[in-house]
Amino acid sequence: MNIYVANLHYRLNDEDLHQIFSDFGVVTSAKVIKDHETGRSRGFGFVEMPNQEEGAKAMDSLNGSEIEGKQLTVNEARPKQPNNNFKGGGGNRGGGGYGSRDRRY
Repeated sequence: MNIYVANLHYRLNDEDLHQIFSDFGVVTSAKVIKDHETGRSRGFGFVEMPNQEEGAKAMDSLNGSEIEGKQLTVNEARPKQPNNNFKGGGGNRGGGGYGSRDRRY
């Protein structure tokens, strides 16, 4: 089960996240997402737990709980969606305007 954890305190790291969830069962990975440029936590992360029941118990128990003064939001992670902001490029964009080569006299 892949679990999304939001509103993490910026001091928490991968090991802290692993420890928090390991109280509920086996954790195969725990990753706090960091800013590429600064290396600082972005305040959310992902935890993988192979056992569905343990993962569900961890989500139920930790969602809304307070860790390091921050109230966590914990739920099942959704699959990553493709980035629809990319419009593509190339192709004929048309033209026209003053001095267009396509104009016939």
